[in-house]
Amino acid sequence: MAIRITVIVDRPLGSCHPKHEDIRYPVNYGYVHGIMAPDGEEQDAYILGVEEPVESFTGKLIAVIHRLDDVEDKWVVAPEDRSFTESEIREQVRFQEQYFHSQIRMLP
Repeated sequence: MAIRITVIVDRPLGSCHPKHEDIRYPVNYGYVHGIMAPDGEEQDAYILGVEEPVESFTGKLIAVIHRLDDVEDKWVVAPEDRSFTESEIREQVRFQEQYFHSQIRMLP
């Protein structure tokens, strides 16, 4: 059974990272309101399969990116009718995850 998640987007597709202007977001990125991550902030999430900037998105949780050299994980959310392989996920989040050692845990 898929877990449905709503992501509030604070870095829409095409926007720049607030601290590193050379990093541009090729996907929508945001957080899950009310779910706290180990870094003390709300849980971060990438949204795959949505090809336009959005303010929020509700979809299925398809994977968790576990950073081995950081305190937080990143969630990966997609539309109900879309699926992505581990390699497709890794390629789409490479713009930011290339700076970390991580494992991707696919969810059913």
